[in-house]
Amino acid sequence: MKSCICGKSKPFSKCCERFLSGNANAKTPEQLMRSRFSAYALGGYGEYLLSTWLSASASDLSVADLSEKTVSWQRLEVISSSQKGNHGMVEFKAWFSKPSNSDDGLEMMHEVSEFVRMQSRWFYVGGVLLD
Repeated sequence: MKSCICGKSKPFSKCCERFLSGNANAKTPEQLMRSRFSAYALGGYGEYLLSTWLSASASDLSVADLSEKTVSWQRLEVISSSQKGNHGMVEFKAWFSKPSNSDDGLEMMHEVSEFVRMQSRWFYVGGVLLD
């Protein structure tokens, strides 16, 4: 049994795949963030990424751009997550490599992401990158 791309010990079919396929909606901000990481890691899931992005903050994005796999996402570490009512936050670190610097090892992105729940669905609002 292989663990999900998002780092959970569950298999992909029982974890993020159900969200990416549209068979279920994330019940928590952390589930949504993990499924979005999986979508980026796999590539080709621009429609899912756009549909889970709060439309007001995604006006310049396209399905084609979000479907393109520009980096190779390797690992995800959730540092903390919280939810209060219809607002949520997830702090995480994600490691990736770029095709142009694959010999230089992995780079890391550290972000605090904001989420909002509307009509029983969670949406990504945006994030702040940390050092």
